[in-house]
Amino acid sequence: MTIQNTGAGHELASARAPASVSADIVVLAALAAVGSFATSILLPSLPAIAKTLNVSTAAVASAISIYLAVFAAGQLVVGPLSDRYGRWKPVMFGLGIFVIGSIWCQFAADLPMLLIGRSIQALGACAASVLSRAVARDLLSGEALTRALAFIMVAMSAAPGFSPLIGGLLDSTFGWRSEFFAVALFGAIVALAYLRYVGETHRPDNAVSIQLGAILRGYWGLFTDLRFIAPAGAIGLYMGALFAMFSGTPRVLIDGLGFTPIQLGLFFAGTVFIVFGSGIAAPRLAMKIGHARATVVGLVIATAGGAALLLAHWLTPTIWSYLIPVLIFLAGFGMVSPLATATALQPFGDRAGLASALIGFLQMAGAAAGVSLTASIASATLAIGLVQAALATAGLILYLAGLRRM
Repeated sequence: MTIQNTGAGHELASARAPASVSADIVVLAALAAVGSFATSILLPSLPAIAKTLNVSTAAVASAISIYLAVFAAGQLVVGPLSDRYGRWKPVMFGLGIFVIGSIWCQFAADLPMLLIGRSIQALGACAASVLSRAVARDLLSGEALTRALAFIMVAMSAAPGFSPLIGGLLDSTFGWRSEFFAVALFGAIVALAYLRYVGETHRPDNAVSIQLGAILRGYWGLFTDLRFIAPAGAIGLYMGALFAMFSGTPRVLIDGLGFTPIQLGLFFAGTVFIVFGSGIAAPRLAMKIGHARATVVGLVIATAGGAALLLAHWLTPTIWSYLIPVLIFLAGFGMVSPLATATALQPFGDRAGLASALIGFLQMAGAAAGVSLTASIASATLAIGLVQAALATAGLILYLAGLRRM
């Protein structure tokens, strides 16, 4: 990698480093996966954790909700700090906190201790998520950025698909505490890889204010700029549609069609390959028909999947009447995620940390909305189809509204 001296004791990774960009992006993909890997690895172990800590499974599930809440809020702090102090320190500090929180959870003796550990975990993980995108924007632009973000987003999407299977295997072999050890080990490996292959990518800028008023004005400026909020808001809405599917699928497949938990885990793992394929194809399509048109294609495909699932509610329930619309939605989502993220980040290279943080917050807010809306409707297929169709349509309209400004 070509490097420059920052004059501050760290090396600044050059944006023109084609020889090692592949290694960079692999590390950034792993960095992006840290948070989502830790989110869902303990899902198969909730009953076992509840038994050990002598609480209900519903109470243990709060370890997931508190993780998501801290994760969402923490991003808004990490973003502007990384614009002021550079990326290297927040990444290393965040991964260090993540490892400490994971070890804390491993030795939790009661539920409050577990919840504290999960909060510490989330504080560290949010830095990894935000800065994976910001660092990519530091290093790359244009179609190269789109390709990198496609790989990063695939990793972020794959982690929650595979981590329950990994968690279930660890739980059945070594017990649920081993899951937190595995997560801590993963965080430590990513930190070492970041030191080796990425380093500093953004020169510290004392001109960037970290006073609350300045930060809020910065976020408001992004929120009211159609170049940002149209693609970023669309990502948040489509993330809500995705989590509507994640949260409602157990009701459809286990309660409705008699799937076992293992079969459900395999279903989720299988969906990763659809997102992977469409995510890799998205940059190639963008090169052929243009970035904006390719994004619209993805939006339309995902919206069609949501609409098809809504219509399937009135059909005889089978695995195919559910699976086909879900796969259509995921194919579109896999395209939208990297393309819209690149569109939102592209004009704001000088504020990449701030912009990435707001993208992450909108994603988490959308996910929370999707889960809440789906849970409020009794029929699972109607809930998922209605929420997916509504949020996807809203995302398509929002993106089209801002298209002329992009």
